[in-house]
Amino acid sequence: MPVDAKYHTSATATGGGRDGKTSLTDGTLALQLVVPKELGGPGGDGANPEKLFALGYSACYLGAMRVAAQQLKTKVPDGTTVTADIGIGPRSEGGFGITAALDVYLPGMAEAEAKQLVETTHTICPYSNAIIPSVPVKTTTRS
Repeated sequence: MPVDAKYHTSATATGGGRDGKTSLTDGTLALQLVVPKELGGPGGDGANPEKLFALGYSACYLGAMRVAAQQLKTKVPDGTTVTADIGIGPRSEGGFGITAALDVYLPGMAEAEAKQLVETTHTICPYSNAIIPSVPVKTTTRS
């Protein structure tokens, strides 16, 4: 399915990849990367691709939820939060894979309305559209 991209950004990784540095080419953000202890690295301060994915997915999903709410003629309640939990580990087929879970808190919203909003948001959010074909996203909806 073709995408008419309206915005592009790029980043460059240097060093060892997961134990190097990454920076946006426009100079607005640079991060030191560190391999987590759970993956055989030293752990400690620093980012990793999974942390970056969790940051992006949670923010993107919350933004997409506002678009979904407009389509459904409802409102995203004040105090709404989206927490993304991203995991990484070996796949049974070889190589590595990721897991994804979203905890969506919609304070005071009726359960049926919240569920419909979350389902509709998955059809809009670019992160969901990118990974759901190959990664099941477990979604918990709380109100």
